[in-house]
Amino acid sequence: MSTTYTLDTSTSRANPTPTPMKRLTVPAIRARKGGDPLVMLTAYTVRMAQLLDPHCDMLLVGDSLGQVIYGLPSTVAVTLEMMAAHGAAVVRGSYHSVVVIDMPFGSYEVSPEQAFASAARLLKETGAAAVKLEGGQAMAPTVGFLSARGIPVMGHVGLTPQAVNQLGGYGARGRTQAEFARILDDAKAISQAGAFAMVVEGVVEPLAEQITSTIDVPSIGIGASAKCDGQVLVAEDMLGLFDRTPRFVKRFDDMAGRISAAVETYAVEVRARTFPGGEQVYRPKD
Repeated sequence: MSTTYTLDTSTSRANPTPTPMKRLTVPAIRARKGGDPLVMLTAYTVRMAQLLDPHCDMLLVGDSLGQVIYGLPSTVAVTLEMMAAHGAAVVRGSYHSVVVIDMPFGSYEVSPEQAFASAARLLKETGAAAVKLEGGQAMAPTVGFLSARGIPVMGHVGLTPQAVNQLGGYGARGRTQAEFARILDDAKAISQAGAFAMVVEGVVEPLAEQITSTIDVPSIGIGASAKCDGQVLVAEDMLGLFDRTPRFVKRFDDMAGRISAAVETYAVEVRARTFPGGEQVYRPKD
């Protein structure tokens, strides 16, 4: 399960070509409940998808691209057009992972029919396998509507970033008994409605563990618990590309520092006229 690369001489870019393998499927992900942990990361571009795909079971084209790619203050302003463009890029760059695309704020809440139109557009324009939407009991009928019509849905409960204005921030959820019970009921409702998996974000650990043991679909934790059926992070966070690291993120690298050092070296060589050197310039033919 790996990706090989061929060089496109017209663009000098490495393009992925599949070695013998089969892309994972939604039923295969669903069947992993209680089994080997599922690995999921966000991806927004072809190149990042190429790099992440051999190691992941799922790639999430998250509406977090609003902040990561576009510098927006939240995910609320993200559009269907943005999600479709980046989703198509990630599908083109992957051959193994199930690609899931976030439904952006305002594209599914009005009615199940609105959600179907938005989800159908995303799947048609991108080739992705599934969509993800946020919300609990209120969104259960929509999850059921989509699932019954052939659109796989990943749920998302707990801290729901699209509701940041209502929540008043990104603090952990489930700290009170009432909120704990409500989020647990949300998870049950979304699972029973037909979601094939569920992101559980930013909740106290006992709640994440209870959700995982209660629902019959895989739980994908982010700021939750290692006992979830899988984990997801924003790739740029875990790679250390941002100065601020959320509490629930482990920095597996310092890519920001490495990039900065490489660019500093480049700048020094350009100013010293040592780059480009002999190996980087073209010479006339004899």
